Amino acid sequence: MLYAFENSNLPGKIIILLLVFGSVFCWSIMWTKFSFIRVARRESVRFLSRFRKSADPLEIYSRELKFPASPLASVYRAGAEEICFHLLGSSEVDETFELRLAESGRIGPVEMASVRSAMERAVGEEMLKLESQLVLLATAVSGAPFLGLLGTVWGVMDAFSGVAQAGQASMAALAPGVSGALITTVTALLVAIPAMFGYNFLITTVKQMTVEMENFAAEAAADFEHRYLRIDLR
Repeated sequence: MLYAFENSNLPGKIIILLLVFGSVFCWSIMWTKFSFIRVARRESVRFLSRFRKSADPLEIYSRELKFPASPLASVYRAGAEEICFHLLGSSEVDETFELRLAESGRIGPVEMASVRSAMERAVGEEMLKLESQLVLLATAVSGAPFLGLLGTVWGVMDAFSGVAQAGQASMAALAPGVSGALITTVTALLVAIPAMFGYNFLITTVKQMTVEMENFAAEAAADFEHRYLRIDLR
């Protein structure tokens, strides 16, 4: 690899340096995303367990329990804030919150529809957070091989041009240039292949977490309806 790099032309060396920089950037994105998703899943398990054990679906909100890394908690908070606004006229939690909540009435179907909409918006926002920077991995997967191919074609062209100018067609004269040209493709593949595996894993995980958020939003909405929806008998 070192021999090939030394024998590559200036454009090839520039492309290799760009690819190395891109590789470091891709690995940093993948490491950050893997860590974020691992923490988010662990927090979501804790939050979901606490939510399902609560007698009142607003208990977590009223006690101001924090699950900052959990996307499910963000979806829940959006719905809790909306339903508290309709029940109490304010979503602020203070020392009189539980008393005011106990004395409040129930909300109608129109207000409950806005609660559902709030949680759906939160699902979309959390999905965008999970998908952020993944486009850079997709760009590396598709763009790095072409950048490497450009360096290879350019290097081969220079190698054959040098042989033609020297007027001596021999393997000894041609091999260093071709070796230097091919290293850009090798480097590009070393960038694109890990990025491809990382991107596929991350995008699949994000889809799974999105489905989990949608399922939880439906579950939380059903709990809110059971506890706080007013049934109009006509």
